[in-house]
Parts: sequence; structure tokens; C-alpha cells
Amino acid sequence: MVSSSAGFVTGLTAAALVTIGVLGHQAQTSAPAGPGGAHASATPAPGASKAPRDRRRPDALPAGSGRGERVVYSVDDDRVWLVDPGNKVRRTFEVTPSTVEPAPGTYSVTSRSKRVTGSDGVPVEHVVRFTSVEGVAIGFSAAVNGSTANPDPDRRTGGIRETRADGDAMWRFATIGQRVVVVP
Repeated sequence: MVSSSAGFVTGLTAAALVTIGVLGHQAQTSAPAGPGGAHASATPAPGASKAPRDRRRPDALPAGSGRGERVVYSVDDDRVWLVDPGNKVRRTFEVTPSTVEPAPGTYSVTSRSKRVTGSDGVPVEHVVRFTSVEGVAIGFSAAVNGSTANPDPDRRTGGIRETRADGDAMWRFATIGQRVVVVP
């Protein structure tokens, strides 16, 4: 009886290990890329001017930015929109871009930090990261001192700066997995 119990336990263990291996492989192949490997689902568009797309309504949600709940970031307009599941803009605000820009496409929030030091050495809060470009993490943040000054053009930085109030709104809205749509 002892040997048959040992064989039964060995069989169960082997079956469990196979199941874990299969599930691990499925998770690895279907999981979104992490902070170092997130990528856009669209190819970058050729460069365009930094003029608002609708001069009469510069805060209008860009056409072609998708539907449903999402963060929309326009690299040309230096503006963000927080859009609810019904496709209604809950908040829009201007941002100060980083020196390294993400390519247009669809991303997901991959990590968040309540308070850290930014890639430019400035203490920041409410950091919401969604991709990286050549090793530079890209995300939204607010400087603790409230500054939204343009970054040093000679430094590779990925912090898209918001006011503290806008950073707080982003922090509440953009949790892990939230869709981020980057448009030209």
C-alpha cells in the first residue's frame, strides 16, 4: 500500500508540474510587456508640427483615439485627456513633454510610484508609467515642488510633467492595466 501511495503522489506531483509549466508558458506569451518591453501597437506617424489639431477647440478629444475608458496623450499638442467608459472626457489638461517621446500607439499602465526621484533628478509624485524607449521609462508625473518647467534638452528624460492637481487626477484614474493611447 505504501508503494502505491508513493506512486500516486509522484503522479500527482508530475501532473501539477506539467500544469504549472503550461500555465506559465500561456501567461508569458499572452501577458502585456513590462516597463522595459511595452510597445506600441501602431507604427509612428511622420513628424508633424506642434500646432493643435483643432484651433477652435484645442481641448477637443482627438479623432481616432479609440473608444471607451482610456488616457489619451497627444505628443503634438502636449495635452492629456482622461476618458470614461462612455467615451466622455472627464478631464483634459496640458502637460510638459519629456525629451524622449513615446511612439503613437496603444499601451497599458505597467507601473506606478507614489513618490520617487525623476530621471531629471527632481522629486516627483503620482508617477504612472506606460512604456520605455531605449531604456528610458516613459510616464506621467508631477514635480513635488509644482514645477512644470521644460526639461534640459541635453538629458534623456521620460517624465511627462503635469501640475500636482492634474497628477492627482491621473493617479486616481490610471491604475495598473489602464489603456494609454498616444496620438501624434
